[in-house]
Amino acid sequence: MLAKMENKIANALLKIFASDSPRRKRLSDPELIIQGAGVRSGQKVLEVGCGRGFFTLPLAQALGQDGSLYALDVTQAAVDYVTQKMAAANLSNVRVFQANALDTGLPSGVVDLVLLFGVIPSPTLPLSRLLPELQRVLIPDGSLAVWTAVPGWSADSVVHSGLFAYLGKLNHVYKFHKV
Repeated sequence: MLAKMENKIANALLKIFASDSPRRKRLSDPELIIQGAGVRSGQKVLEVGCGRGFFTLPLAQALGQDGSLYALDVTQAAVDYVTQKMAAANLSNVRVFQANALDTGLPSGVVDLVLLFGVIPSPTLPLSRLLPELQRVLIPDGSLAVWTAVPGWSADSVVHSGLFAYLGKLNHVYKFHKV
């Protein structure tokens, strides 16, 4: 029942934010947001909730051939779409897969950086369950970056978990370090 509800919500959000239009790029410039997250060439990055790949393509390009990107989404439609998009762009450093962010299925300590771009706050991703999973997949000195368009969202909601320390904010992206 919960999985069905999560898919309904995710599909509705996918329709709302499905556009790669110039207008969306002006409102939410992916390059500036990626820069704010501190993405660097050669990193291993987990993108939670890749949707239709608005950030995925520029992320894969920013990581370069020595970097790798795990792009996950809860909906198979999004995974299929982004897989095709990455193939068309001839990008081989991206692994797109279906998973719930509360249980990514990734081994522990495999990514340098986790990105939560536009996915929190969400009723289907309670931070009390999401943050421990994200901390688990991060390397010991890994980081978390959060970008949200929700007014009034506070970095305190992440810090209060005791799993991450707040580092600062750049280009509307909140940065945290694994504790």
